[in-house]
Amino acid sequence: MTEKRKAGQRWRKCASALLLTALLSALTGCHGKEGMSAFAIPEEFDASRDYEISFWAKNDTNKTQTDIYEQAISDFEALYPNIRVNLRLYTDYGKIYNDVITNIATDTTPNVCITYPDHIATYLTGVNQVVPLEELFADEKYGFGGSEVAFDAPKTEEIVPGFLEECAFGGHYYAIPYMRSTEACYINKTYVEALGYTLPDTLTWDFVWEVSEAAMEKDAAGNFAVNGQKVMIPFIYKSTDNMMIQVLRQKEAGYSNEEGEILLFNDTTKGFLETIAKHAESGAFSTFKISSYPANFLNAGQCIFAVDSTAGATWMGTDAPLCDISRDKIVEFETAVMPIPQFSPENPRMISQGPSVCIFNKEDSQEVLASWLFAQYLLTNEVQTAYSETEGYVPVTLKAQNSAEYQDYLSRCGEDNGTYYDVKIKAARLLLDNIENTFVTPVFNGSTSLRDASGQLIENTVKSVRRGQKIDDAYIEKLYKDTASLYRLDQIGKGGPVSGEKADLGKLPRTAVLLLSALLGAWTLIVLYVVRQAVKRKRK
Repeated sequence: MTEKRKAGQRWRKCASALLLTALLSALTGCHGKEGMSAFAIPEEFDASRDYEISFWAKNDTNKTQTDIYEQAISDFEALYPNIRVNLRLYTDYGKIYNDVITNIATDTTPNVCITYPDHIATYLTGVNQVVPLEELFADEKYGFGGSEVAFDAPKTEEIVPGFLEECAFGGHYYAIPYMRSTEACYINKTYVEALGYTLPDTLTWDFVWEVSEAAMEKDAAGNFAVNGQKVMIPFIYKSTDNMMIQVLRQKEAGYSNEEGEILLFNDTTKGFLETIAKHAESGAFSTFKISSYPANFLNAGQCIFAVDSTAGATWMGTDAPLCDISRDKIVEFETAVMPIPQFSPENPRMISQGPSVCIFNKEDSQEVLASWLFAQYLLTNEVQTAYSETEGYVPVTLKAQNSAEYQDYLSRCGEDNGTYYDVKIKAARLLLDNIENTFVTPVFNGSTSLRDASGQLIENTVKSVRRGQKIDDAYIEKLYKDTASLYRLDQIGKGGPVSGEKADLGKLPRTAVLLLSALLGAWTLIVLYVVRQAVKRKRK
């Protein structure tokens, strides 16, 4: 055998060994890095060093929000010249979630991330990946209102207690609230009255369904009588997972509990799906996923009840500063902003939602402390007030809510159709007036999948009605079984709430599945190659 051939064989063996090592490392890493030390607060922040931290945030097409992030970073860096913050913007929270899950495998998570507690519960399947924050909250030097913090940070008691508690699960605080919203029903009051109805003090499900069915009447030309158009979907719901969750809470029916037990598939859910089917069949109800954004139909006079987040208020109404349809398609109407429909007006219940901020652990505790300082800066009055004025969000601190600047903002409702757009400020006031009526769902590893499943029940029911399927006991029984299987709900909650231990990931993001599939394929090819080479040598 020539030296050249021997060298080639040695090279192939070496390359195969290196590739096998890399693949094994990647495969084990897909479940989160093992052995990272728990974060311990440094005695002093080392200001002599330079730090570079990444901040992943969500923004749609609202340039003002991007400007606020950039201004906050600039102001923070002026206070801490040795900390550089790199902003990475995403168009939705699901993409942030997918990227974080994928990056846990390679230990390239961001330092600071805007996210939701349900998502954090899955991030925690990587041991010590997310930093518990309660000790940082209370630290005399660098905690909330700490003596060594270079800005006017809120104290713990100045954060709205309910909002802060939403970030506690598994025995720790794994996030701080950033902004809060709830859902609102944006109503074409003009059409409601044209149909002969008067809006009640509290919107009820019976009222919404009755008016919606009345709006389906057509004239002799085949146009809908209420708007004179060929299109009318009286009731459109943006987030069907929120719809189902809130109905179950209003009915005091099961969804899940603190132990992670799945309670969604019950008789109350069945009854509501039958109601949904009835109104989907008449055409009175649809969803965002099936029809498109509620705001587009509302503004075109093709919807009467549009349920969306209070954070989406700038898209709603005749004079909405943000709009996806051309101006010539917008109709004139009076917009009413009310809490979502209720079953018991005397005991209203609505979901509390909105982004929170978590911090990912790193080997360098000083880097983590720098990340905490920036995350804390997002709770200053300047950032909180500025961001809340862009949409129907409310600040998460009492300090910002009670500030003269924010109170002045609220008092100028309707002065213009920009900063003081009346629908937007009414949406913010809706939440401020109902904080005690809000709730959140239990957080555990897999709660994101359960949330997705709850909305899918409604989406599938509406689609099935449109396909002419009969919605009966057999259909719903099969729907329950298929949905539980799709979202692996039979594998969720067996380990109880999040504790930071490794647990089942539930339904993995598509990117993670693709990564694992690619690695498995590469592994298979290499094994086949090694076997083939061994067979060749044996034959010789």
